Amino acid sequence: MIQQLLKALVSIPSPSREEKAKADYLEAFLSSRGEDVHREGNNLWCIKGSGPALMMDAHIDTVMPVSGWASDPNTPVVIEGRLHGLGCSDDGGCVAAMTKAFLEARPEGYSLVLSLSAEEEISGKGGLEKALRHIKADIRAGIIGEPTSLRMAVRERGLMVLDCMVRGKAGHAARQEGDNAIYKALADIEWFRRQPGMQVTIIGAGTQHNVVPDLCTFTVDVRTEGSNEDALAHIKSHVGAEVRPRSMRLNGSAIGLYHPLVRAGVAIGLETFSSPTLSNQALCPFPTIKLGPGDSALSHTAEESIDLEEVERAADIYLKLLEEYGKNLG
Repeated sequence: MIQQLLKALVSIPSPSREEKAKADYLEAFLSSRGEDVHREGNNLWCIKGSGPALMMDAHIDTVMPVSGWASDPNTPVVIEGRLHGLGCSDDGGCVAAMTKAFLEARPEGYSLVLSLSAEEEISGKGGLEKALRHIKADIRAGIIGEPTSLRMAVRERGLMVLDCMVRGKAGHAARQEGDNAIYKALADIEWFRRQPGMQVTIIGAGTQHNVVPDLCTFTVDVRTEGSNEDALAHIKSHVGAEVRPRSMRLNGSAIGLYHPLVRAGVAIGLETFSSPTLSNQALCPFPTIKLGPGDSALSHTAEESIDLEEVERAADIYLKLLEEYGKNLG
C-alpha cells in the first residue's frame, strides 16, 4: 500500500497554495479506509483514541520544480529500489509512512492526530497554523515528518528574512562626489558573512554607471537558534544598516531530552541531532521532534529520490515510537 500511495502522491502536482487535487485524493483515500476526515482549506486531519493528543504532521505541498530534471518531475520512476520524482522525499515519504502508521496504530492512554498540511514550503498562514485553530484535540506533543534519514531532530533552527537598507548621497562618479552607499554597506555585509547561520542572498544598488549610488539594499537569510527577537536585537546592535524583518513568527525550537517522546525515541534506538532546516516545528505551540525517511540534501533538487525500503521502515518506526510513547506516559 505504502509504495502505491507514494507514487500516487508524486504524480499529483501540488506546489504551495495549489494542493487541492492532492488534498482531494488523500481525503478520499482516508475516507475509503473508514477514517473520519476533517478538512480546512487544503489541510486534512483525522483523530483516533481519547485523552491528551500526540500529533503526527507531514506536508503535502512541494516547491516548484527546478530545471535539470531528466524526466517529468511528476512522473514517478523507480530505479534500483529508489523512487525519483518531485516531492517523493520532501515530503511524500513522510506522508505515506505516517498515513500507514496512523491507520494501523492503536493508541493507548492518549489520542493520535494525523495532520496532512498545506503551504509548508512557503511557511504560509493557510497551512498547519490555520489547521491548528480548528483541530479539536488537546495536543501535548508532535512528530513532524521531514526527511531526516530516520534520525530524530530534537532542535531546529528558526528563520528570519531581513531587508536591510544603507543610505548614502548621490554624486558624479567622475568627480568623486557623494557618499557611495555600496561602500558604506560593505562593512555590514562583511559582518553578516562572519556570523554562523547568516547569509546575504540579494543585493541591489545604483541606477547608472556614472552616478554614485545613494541607496544600497540587501537581503539576509538568518537561521536562528532560539528567539528571533533576541537575534534581531543582537544584529541591530552590530550593524549600521536599517534592518526590517519580514516576519518574526518562525522561531527556533527545542524539546527537552527527558520529554516522554524523546525518551521513547531513544528507547527504540533513534539517533538524536540538531536540524539546520526549518519545518512546521516552528508553528507548533507544543514540544515536537522531527523524524522521517529521506535525505534532506536532496530536497528541492532535480536529483530528489527516496529509498522505498526506507519508507516502509519509517512506517514501522513510527508505530514503534507511538507504542513506546504510550508506555512512557504511564
